[in-house]
Amino acid sequence: MLAIVCPGQGSQTPGFLSPWLELDGVRARLEALGEAAGLDLVAHGTVSDADTIKDTAVAQPLIVAAGLVTAGALLPSASPPAGSASGSPLAATGAVLAGHSVGEFTATALAGVMSGEQAMSLVATRGRAMAEASAVTPTGMAAVLGGDADEVLATIERHGLTPANVNGAGQVVAAGTLEQIEAFRTDPPAKARVIPLQVAGAFHTRHMAPAVEALAAAASDLSPADPTLTLLSNADGGAVTVGADVVTRLVRQVSNPVRWDQCMATLVDLGVTGLLELAPAGTLVGLAKRAMPGVESVALKTPDDLDAARALVETHGDTATTSPREGNQ
Repeated sequence: MLAIVCPGQGSQTPGFLSPWLELDGVRARLEALGEAAGLDLVAHGTVSDADTIKDTAVAQPLIVAAGLVTAGALLPSASPPAGSASGSPLAATGAVLAGHSVGEFTATALAGVMSGEQAMSLVATRGRAMAEASAVTPTGMAAVLGGDADEVLATIERHGLTPANVNGAGQVVAAGTLEQIEAFRTDPPAKARVIPLQVAGAFHTRHMAPAVEALAAAASDLSPADPTLTLLSNADGGAVTVGADVVTRLVRQVSNPVRWDQCMATLVDLGVTGLLELAPAGTLVGLAKRAMPGVESVALKTPDDLDAARALVETHGDTATTSPREGNQ
């Protein structure tokens, strides 16, 4: 069984889309997605500097668009006509889909719940609203590597922080005010490293409540379709089978922790044997190598990786597995 996973914020690097624009159709598709987001994503994916693409309002649409255009380069059927949301463009792969944080929007569009343009419009609102929420109070995030899992979570709670990303493979991301982050850094869990992250705010915490309201308003007129492939939720790793529930979870996830550990556990339980990470790839494959031993993986970083990615899809894709599986609702 094949899993296709979509990375989140922080995975982007300057110029990472440049080689992709050499492929037929990629520039036009990226321009269309950029128009839906109100951003020049061609420039941001090729010539914009690190500080520019670190901006939450830019980074989030850029990452979602990157996943959509690289999925389209991988399989032409993954690039449906503009505005189309009828069925999954990846249905022939029988893949399980999951995205980390903002990557959930990529996975949701690829599952046929909404069109790529609709996903881009929503994620542009999400990025702007989260950037605005981050400006209210100085907040941040820090990665915690290693240590006893229970002690790590207990220390995070003791410092008043939130475990915003529980990523598995010995990695948790704590989030809160900058003062809380600094106190945590000087009083870390035993045998753990605390690494402050270069992000604009405490994502997936109560500090993002204003962004939840903005995204809910933007999503209120959407008529989502039910996913036609298994689509996992960051909330609990369960499969969500109703389109309206998918959108509700996307909205709530802005201020709720990302449980990528549970997503990976579900992938293992479903019997996934191959995992493909769409661009900007690498982070989720790294986690999977530690938490999902024995699963073959490919990080689709550049067009040079397309042959390996297509071979992975051919080997592990299952055209008989195209209906969503029930999960935690």
